[in-house]
Amino acid sequence: MERKSRRALLVIIGIIIIAIIAASYLAFSGFKGKQTLKIATTTSLEDTGLLPVLEAAFEKENPDVDVQFIATGTGQALEYGKKGDVDLVMVHSKTQEEEFVKEGYGTQRYPFAYNYFYVVGPSTDPAQINGTNATAAFKKIDATGSANPNQVKFVSRGDNSGTNTREIQIWNKTGANYNTTIRGQNWYIESGKGMVDTLNVANEKSAYTLSDSGTFLAYKDNINLVAFITQGKDLLNIYSLIPVNPGKFSRVDYNTSMKWVDFLLSPEGQKIVGEYGKDKYGQELFIPLAGVNEPTE
Repeated sequence: MERKSRRALLVIIGIIIIAIIAASYLAFSGFKGKQTLKIATTTSLEDTGLLPVLEAAFEKENPDVDVQFIATGTGQALEYGKKGDVDLVMVHSKTQEEEFVKEGYGTQRYPFAYNYFYVVGPSTDPAQINGTNATAAFKKIDATGSANPNQVKFVSRGDNSGTNTREIQIWNKTGANYNTTIRGQNWYIESGKGMVDTLNVANEKSAYTLSDSGTFLAYKDNINLVAFITQGKDLLNIYSLIPVNPGKFSRVDYNTSMKWVDFLLSPEGQKIVGEYGKDKYGQELFIPLAGVNEPTE
């Protein structure tokens, strides 16, 4: 019995030794399994459903890469980049993006698509913004909201996202001081949430809000809000890719990030971007931008 027990023990020890040797061989022979590409992205790209389509096409061409998204507002996405927690960011706030690159956190800004923000609200249009532009509409919402806060309301994302940043810029462009005369007013509501949740709050309260067009078009059948203003310089919405600087964070995967950038800027990637939404929503949600100058209005 003792001999059998010893033999069994020796067999087990032998198996463990072989497993350790095999693992060591794989580790030192360059076998790493799939590479993980971590991308912090704005919620609008996720809410529209575009990301899974891009991911599937990219991973088909790059089967050794596993793309993982963290969907959040642009401000938070850039914070992830500033900490080196992601390899690349996909965002839509040009001023913040340029600062991110200037401070050395990102290598370069690569615009890949654009659409427009929409000023949306209840069909009754209590502030009578229909037919105006973004700045004039915000002025009317401010004036009528201040006079009749129970009838006219505005819901902000209030989350430092690209949409929230643009909204604040428009308020300030009206001549108001956002921090002293807009924020905190009875008619002004901050959801602190993403675009879909903010649209839901605006819908429940029969309020106005600013939405990226992609999310609104993808979600409009679930709400009663109407898009009143859909074009203009103040509503231009450009999406960019920015790889995180490997010189600042050695752990980021710059080479794989550039594979993602090259793919999205390629004819195949741009075709996916430009055609997405046509079948389901009756129109494209994003306009391809690779190889052309950034639009100004």
